[in-house]
Amino acid sequence: MTDINQVIVDREVPCTVRDGVTLYANIYRPQADGEFPVLLSRLPYNKNLPNFSHRWIDPIRTAMEGYVVIIQDVRGRFASEGEFKPFAQEANDSFDTIEWAASLPYANGKVGMFGLSYYAYTQLYALTEHPPALKAIFPAMTGNIFKEAFGENGVLSLASAETWMLDSLAPDYLKRKQSTEDYQEAIKVLTNDLNQIEKWHTYTPIKALPAVMKHPELQEIYHKYIHQEFNQQAMENSGATSYADVKNVPAYHLAGWYDNFLSQTVANFEQMKKHNPNQKLIIGPWGHGMVGSDLGERSFGVFSSADSIDGKEDLTSLHIKWFNHWLKDVNELLISKEDPVKIFVMGINEWRSEKEWPLPHTNYTNYYFHSDGQAATDLESGSLTTTAPSDEPQDQFVHDPESPVPTNGGGTLFYNGRNAGPRDQRRIEQRDDVVVYSSAALTEPVEVTGSAKVVLWASTDAPDTDFTAKLIDVFPDGTAYNLADGITRAKFRHGKEEQELLNGEIIRYEIDLCPTSNVFLPGHSIRIEIASSDFPRYDVNPNTGKSTLDTVEMVKANQTIYHQTEYPSHVLLPIIRK
Repeated sequence: MTDINQVIVDREVPCTVRDGVTLYANIYRPQADGEFPVLLSRLPYNKNLPNFSHRWIDPIRTAMEGYVVIIQDVRGRFASEGEFKPFAQEANDSFDTIEWAASLPYANGKVGMFGLSYYAYTQLYALTEHPPALKAIFPAMTGNIFKEAFGENGVLSLASAETWMLDSLAPDYLKRKQSTEDYQEAIKVLTNDLNQIEKWHTYTPIKALPAVMKHPELQEIYHKYIHQEFNQQAMENSGATSYADVKNVPAYHLAGWYDNFLSQTVANFEQMKKHNPNQKLIIGPWGHGMVGSDLGERSFGVFSSADSIDGKEDLTSLHIKWFNHWLKDVNELLISKEDPVKIFVMGINEWRSEKEWPLPHTNYTNYYFHSDGQAATDLESGSLTTTAPSDEPQDQFVHDPESPVPTNGGGTLFYNGRNAGPRDQRRIEQRDDVVVYSSAALTEPVEVTGSAKVVLWASTDAPDTDFTAKLIDVFPDGTAYNLADGITRAKFRHGKEEQELLNGEIIRYEIDLCPTSNVFLPGHSIRIEIASSDFPRYDVNPNTGKSTLDTVEMVKANQTIYHQTEYPSHVLLPIIRK
């Protein structure tokens, strides 16, 4: 440990960027002579609130290790000047802040960045501007800047989007736009709406959400936000189309098996590794910003927590070790000898290091769907085996968008962390619009690590609809914990390009499930759930060819799942060979 016993805290330090706007930061720095590397975090959630400024890493402890820690309010938020435009402003502002930070009299010219979620986005957007002083980053639980932030391929992450707008963005945004008197009234209304946010998730059309429309100042930013315009603007401004176009620096990517940004964080690691080999990835049994040992309805043991990762280090020490290597040229031997990937394997609840992701010793195995045609109403009907189906009756169910399958855990980002993580799915499986296929009880352990994919042959009498899939670990007592899930919208079944509406034909769908790592122990079963909604995690499909973004009309859809010789519906599982 560096021999620094006192830390100076400079509050509300100004940084004026290229267009004359001033951004304000708090700076934690050693009370010692010399020049030090800088660790920068840029966030929209108020640098003066300990839950955001101190929760992820301890800036005091980090400064005592010989770093200048700068935590800045982004443009248009809290102390900083300007107009807040989510994502769109972060590339230029990050560049200017990095170069300013590097030039401070107590800085040595080297800058690293850290933070999760939005303040990891600011790290990634900074790369598009190629700042010379930026040497390494630590982006945690964040999106891929080349994808939409709150949805993909026509599906909106509804609860996440509405929660972020009302809870994270609206209070400070309204405060800056209104008189003190008007704001005092507005915040009372907003608080009341947050207290009943589950009700607002059910409102259609989404674009006219009353909890937003009550505040005229929010309407324009809300509409641009739910249509993903800010992400598009950010990337158009940068000219970058992939991670090949950005400054490729060493990056330590942190993710959680139940984080809503899991797939995109893993994609960041995979894509950036193609251009800079100095990438690391750690995935714990965590939710978004929730890195303790307990999540949802499960506990994964003391050493699963980010306060005691494998009983060896905590989140702050993990950051310090990473930045020591790239900004101080120490711990080189330790870093170079470590495997680049560290994952927590659920089921056996153990940390494990790996040399690659996806794991090279993966045996992708088809588990096929079977039933006597009653898998939607009888848990004993649907089975899952490695034997391909012959001619079997189809399974059918009705998707009623006015009574959607409720979200029950998973990689959610709901208000105050509600409804996140692993949860018992049995009450969901009692519904007659959820089709269930289960393996026999296992006689030996089966490890599934990686990204599974459901290949589903299905038809509908609606012009458009959704299909969802969920991977479940069924315990001997019948408890059924969710591990991974995914969704596809028929109209966008081949990606971003909208397809022709359906006319009753049998379609082959691919539903990518988020990555996971789990050992199915002896006596457990592997289960797949198929449905047509996961609400309000995702906006419900009204089955009309339109979206609840701008319509209230909904109709029921009659869904048919096929598992026959010609239509062998199955899940492709990444089984790990011993």
